[in-house]
Amino acid sequence: MKKVLVIVGPTASGKSDLAVRLAKKFNGEIISADSRQVYRGLNIGTGKITKKEMRGVPHHLLDVTNPKKQFSAAKYKKLAEEIVRYIVSKNKLPIIVGGTGFYIDALTGTTSLPDVPPNKLLRSKLEKLDKEKLFKMLEEKDPARAKTIDRHNKVRLIRALEIVNALGKVPALGNSVSKWQFIYIGLKLADLDKRIYKRLLKRIPGIIRETRKLSPKRAHELGLEYRFASLYLRDKLDKQEFIEKLYTAIRQYAKRQMTWFKKNKKIKWFKPGNYREIERYVRIILERGD
Repeated sequence: MKKVLVIVGPTASGKSDLAVRLAKKFNGEIISADSRQVYRGLNIGTGKITKKEMRGVPHHLLDVTNPKKQFSAAKYKKLAEEIVRYIVSKNKLPIIVGGTGFYIDALTGTTSLPDVPPNKLLRSKLEKLDKEKLFKMLEEKDPARAKTIDRHNKVRLIRALEIVNALGKVPALGNSVSKWQFIYIGLKLADLDKRIYKRLLKRIPGIIRETRKLSPKRAHELGLEYRFASLYLRDKLDKQEFIEKLYTAIRQYAKRQMTWFKKNKKIKWFKPGNYREIERYVRIILERGD
């Protein structure tokens, strides 16, 4: 079986930098697994890697669609599988990197994508409820999914409830047989909150600039940076409130990411600075014949 490297971790943990270093060392190409970096023009708010930071390493599934359109995990899985096959055909190492756990699990086969068509009648009823009520409903019906979902994202809450209504619960981790062998590396660090805050302050002007191009509804759907920047631009938050509330929301998001990834016992966790240890681990796994 061909091997595929998967790098996961919370936001601001240094995943992109590690992926580039390992790609250059092991002749790899990178596939992004980020639910917002697929959108063109959303660069600063999503923390998208720059051309300079790529250091000549090919990156895939960045800037693939218009931010005004919705992009699904099913679409991601289809495109990512095609790209993995393409990279493998060149005898290069595919490296999946990102923080969207559901996208990664969909690609690796550790979760199943629910074949649940839109329920227009149910959606129309749920649309009339506020986010707090929707989240409480999900907590009651599927506590496990409630722990990992963005409780402020109404679109995702409604979709989760739609799936729960059809299947009883949102599909969890499974044991699907894959055509590739996935090697998981996770990054976690003790001072993550400080890194999040420092990075956020640098990105504020760019976040505001990108949000101006979005409708309030779409900014809200895209979440986090764009949601709070939209509130600021509409004078519903002052500058300090905008920064503080966004910082809190990003920290909560990072915790949800870790909750999701901790379910996967195949992940080998490292501190971001331990590059030599990570490289040695990857080399041993890649050279093994299994």
